Amino acid sequence: MSVLLEFAMFPTDKGESVSEYVGRILKVIDEEGHPYTLTAMGTIIEVQSLDDALKIVEKAYRQLEKDCNRVYSTIKLDIRKGSVGRLKQKIVSVEKKVGKKLSS
Repeated sequence: MSVLLEFAMFPTDKGESVSEYVGRILKVIDEEGHPYTLTAMGTIIEVQSLDDALKIVEKAYRQLEKDCNRVYSTIKLDIRKGSVGRLKQKIVSVEKKVGKKLSS
């Protein structure tokens, strides 16, 4: 099974720049050891189960709750049985269809 988790999480009570807090979350993701891609609007992670995905979201929140009074998050899940390596394969598939490289 492959679960692609796309999520963004940040405090709303810490001003305009929240990169310090996003950095805390990325440290959690790094420690988990799953492949991921950071984008300008969130992070996409590939894990093996829904439980793994939700654990990452909870651990990310725990990093912020200690000194943030309000946390905003968006979460999207793409769950597919019998498939792995989709974090990159989905992009490659589209690139083949459009005839050019779209990712960096």
